[in-house]
Formats: sequence, C-alpha cells, structure tokens
Amino acid sequence: MKRLKLQVFFILLYCFNCVHSMVLPMFLKRILYMIVNYHVGANTSIQNIKFFHFGKLRIGKNSIVNSGVYLDNRRGITIGDHVVIAHNSKIYTLGHDINDDVFVTKGKPVVLEDYVIVFANALIMPGVILKKGAVVLPGAVVSKDVEEMSVVGGNPAKEVKKRQYLHVNKQTKHYWFSL
Repeated sequence: MKRLKLQVFFILLYCFNCVHSMVLPMFLKRILYMIVNYHVGANTSIQNIKFFHFGKLRIGKNSIVNSGVYLDNRRGITIGDHVVIAHNSKIYTLGHDINDDVFVTKGKPVVLEDYVIVFANALIMPGVILKKGAVVLPGAVVSKDVEEMSVVGGNPAKEVKKRQYLHVNKQTKHYWFSL
C-alpha cells in the first residue's frame, strides 16, 4: 500500500511539473503555487523548472528562477528577495547516506538569502546557506555555507573574492518563454 501511495504521489508531481512547464502567464502559475502550498513573493518570475515535492518552498519578491533549474524541495528551500538563479542550476536538499547498509536518505533545508546570484550549472548541496549578497560562479559545487558578499567558484566551491555592491535596482522581467 505504501508503494502505491508513493507511486500516486510521483504521478501527481509529474503532472504538476508538466502543467507548470506549459506556457502560462505568471498569474496562472500563482494559482498552481497556491494549490501546492508554495509561497512565491510579488513580482517573482519562475520559468520552466522541475520541482521535487509539494510545499516546502518559499521564494521572496523580485526574484528570478530560470529555465532548467531543479528545486529539490523535499527538505525545504527558502529563497530570499532579489535572488537570481540562472539556467540549469540544481538545488538539492536530500541525498543518501553512503555508509548505511540500506542507503537511507538524509538531508537538510537550503537557504538563499536576499540578493544572492547563482550562475548557470551550479550545484547547491543539502544544508547550505548562501548568505546575503553571495555569488556562486558557473559550474560551482557548493557544499558549505557561503558568507555574505562572497564570490565562490570551483569544485568544491571556494571563495575567489568579495562582492563590492548589491544589484538593488534590478528589474524583474516576466517572459512567457526563456532559454
């Protein structure tokens, strides 16, 4: 019975992701978000992305989540205001214990504070906090917290410099299509 319930859940999630990926104006997507208990702030744009769970997702105002992003919200993801997540980035909150006999799952929530920028193809691992103004360079694998205004890159991600100022006047654009 448990396997059947899990399979029904996966089918519903698959259908939700399919409907979300359709070309819908943001006001219709907001209705979908309310149905599945996502909290999405005003003037936030979410493109064709993949969700891993219902609920457990909070995104602030004036943020952008571009196409191809994976949001593994099984343990919870909080994204602040004025955040930009570039295409094909992945945020994971759950993995497996490689030292466990049955490969049990383990994870922690992920937090992206205000004014964070995550460039394309970055990986953010379970339990990471990207503090205010942090920048993750393309292709970086972030497995530890990133301090305020730090720019990190590489695998594993390491600080390469400090950010000088925040993008406080960024305008959020709502596109029906994005690449």
